[in-house]
Amino acid sequence: MRGAGADGHGAVIMRTVEIRHESWPIAGTFTISRGSKTAADVVVVEIADGAHRGRGECVPYPRYGESIDSTREQIEAIRKALESGLDRTGLQTALPPGAARNAVDCALWDLEAKISGRRAWQLAGLDEPKPVTTAYTLSLDTVEKMGEAARANAHRPLLKLKLAGPEDLDRVRAVRANAPRSRLIVDANEGWTAEIYAKLAPELAGLGVEMIEQPLPAAEDGPLLGLERPVPVCADESAHDRAGLRRLLGKYDAINIKLDKTGGLTEALALAREARAAGLEIMVGCMVATSLAMAPALLLAAQARWVDLDGPLLLAKDREPALRFEGSLIHPAPAALWG
Repeated sequence: MRGAGADGHGAVIMRTVEIRHESWPIAGTFTISRGSKTAADVVVVEIADGAHRGRGECVPYPRYGESIDSTREQIEAIRKALESGLDRTGLQTALPPGAARNAVDCALWDLEAKISGRRAWQLAGLDEPKPVTTAYTLSLDTVEKMGEAARANAHRPLLKLKLAGPEDLDRVRAVRANAPRSRLIVDANEGWTAEIYAKLAPELAGLGVEMIEQPLPAAEDGPLLGLERPVPVCADESAHDRAGLRRLLGKYDAINIKLDKTGGLTEALALAREARAAGLEIMVGCMVATSLAMAPALLLAAQARWVDLDGPLLLAKDREPALRFEGSLIHPAPAALWG
């Protein structure tokens, strides 16, 4: 795709690029092992050619050394190239994997869809998306409060529990008791040791937990190699793009693909293909963000065993237009939102 082109009179059309920070209040507080937050702070990129406008959204993640300011600075550094027609192929080397490239990459996908009059899934050579069931996340809290949250969401088919503490087994027991029909996955967010995993995994298997996400710190996940895994382990913080895929093999059974880590949909689609070829299951995940961030990730959902795109459900309000949720069922994105 080329962004700068010519109009009907032969005049060169230059793009315009808008970069802005938005803050979306969370309904309550969202807590994981590394801390809590009450708002989703995102960076939105809009790229326009005069007649068409493409949008992308990202969530800078301090865990990876990102901030709102640093993300905006990265995008500003390639503004002139974008205005002059930088395409998605060139973008892959113009910016490293991460939030900044994600926002730009998704904006370019959206712009290309708008210009061509085709949906993004068609441009990607994918089948038409269908509604999918997302996990619903229960924030890390006391045993009692997580049990109460499970009771309030017992109608949801898939619950994801944030863990990382000495009472984790009791937390899962409380959730299972209060949501007996829900499938369960858990996310330790790097908060365990190999010894904790070895102790908890058989118990969690007995409670019907079907996957444990990132139990060990990314820099200390070596003990997973050869460790008996009664519950499959999914890489999150250890998994970014294809460059790091080889080091995951033998340690993990699945990989959580998040566009903010891969640096956009372009790399995410390629990573999904290579991960599946390597025998890894796919999970598609998200940061807490609006429907604009979820929409591109939905293109990966058909390949995923687990879909975790509940970000908008955790917000006090979403942008308009938004994805349509029926309980935990997400419908494909309308063209007016993205793609």
